[in-house]
Amino acid sequence: MSDETGQVNRARGKFAAMAAAFFLGVFNDNYYKQAVLILAVAAGRISLQGVAIFVFTFPYLLFAAPAGWASDRFAKRTVVITAKAVELAAMLVGAAGIASGNWWLIMIMLGIMGTQAAFMSPAINGSIPELYPGDYVTRANGLLRMVVTVGILVGIAAAGFSLDVTGAGFHGIDRGRLLVGAGVILVALGGLAVSFKVAFNPAADPRAPFPWLGPLATLRDLAGIRKDPLLAFTVGASVFIWFSGSLQVLLINPLGIQELGLSKSLTSALIVSQLAGIAAGGILSPRWAKGGDWHRVLAPAGAGMGLSMMALPVLRLLPAPFVVPAVFLAVALVGLFGGIFLIPVESFIQRRPEASRRGAILASANFAVFGGIMLSGPLSNVLNAHWAPTTGMCVVGCLALVLSAGMRALLRGAKWA
Repeated sequence: MSDETGQVNRARGKFAAMAAAFFLGVFNDNYYKQAVLILAVAAGRISLQGVAIFVFTFPYLLFAAPAGWASDRFAKRTVVITAKAVELAAMLVGAAGIASGNWWLIMIMLGIMGTQAAFMSPAINGSIPELYPGDYVTRANGLLRMVVTVGILVGIAAAGFSLDVTGAGFHGIDRGRLLVGAGVILVALGGLAVSFKVAFNPAADPRAPFPWLGPLATLRDLAGIRKDPLLAFTVGASVFIWFSGSLQVLLINPLGIQELGLSKSLTSALIVSQLAGIAAGGILSPRWAKGGDWHRVLAPAGAGMGLSMMALPVLRLLPAPFVVPAVFLAVALVGLFGGIFLIPVESFIQRRPEASRRGAILASANFAVFGGIMLSGPLSNVLNAHWAPTTGMCVVGCLALVLSAGMRALLRGAKWA
């Protein structure tokens, strides 16, 4: 047995614990967030979708530098456990908010969740290169992405089904809301318990100075990435795919509930079909995106995603019985191409930085990504205010096609590609 094979085998149990902690976290995030978005759309308050996304993502920008510092300064296991404890506190607030219908409490909870997720993300992502040899990182990322995608799928699907539960429960509160509140608390407890099984590795840089400049320090780290052109290009590609994905979700909810007249459960299922496509794309991606020219897959995948979105308005012209199945298929294809795009991008960003700087670089990349996601909130409000959701998806598809063509042209002429 080679040293690398032995390292892979020894890491399996710790990887499983890390994946379970991540799974439960993303389930809770998406279960609660999707429930909030559906309630907003069903109440005719679509603009609250954009507000919710802004509140959730802003902490990623504000705390990106301290999050990267914590990931380097302390053992990543310690950061994960602390984040999970904060998640439990956030879910207690969120459960009270969704049960009572208090949007202030809901938004406070989303802000706390965004903060804890900002700290947990670089710790989890930075742990993979510590567990596995470099050649196995892409495969481990594919497995983790598949597990996480399942968590997102189950969370989003469960939100729709939970809210479709009718009748009054405790103190006359809607049973669906009570189910969501109780569910997020129980899952947070499970996530905290599992986090104690995450692998312990010494801090990467115990003497790392605290970034007192906050976002300015993150912007400095982000600007420093340009010294590595391929890493800078890959971070830009990551911003593009996450911005696009967030915008799609904010358009799919009104597409299902308002444009197609679907139930809350079927609307969530529409997003699930997209994420199932992402999972499939994540499995296929390592077969094509490998070796030194792994990035050659990005432009075709981005173009495929764009064309699939551009097809949605045309599908509305089909005979009525075929419209909904065709929309589900198109949305799944959007996810498939998105998954093929996403996995090699995330893998490269994780393994490229030096070990002592990995946390800071991942945090600065997250800063850029969540800046894009935050912008998707107000942009979705503009699109939903002026066009039907299928038309809005077509606009996003056109943008994806243009950017994919730009990526192809850039890669063709670059000496570093």
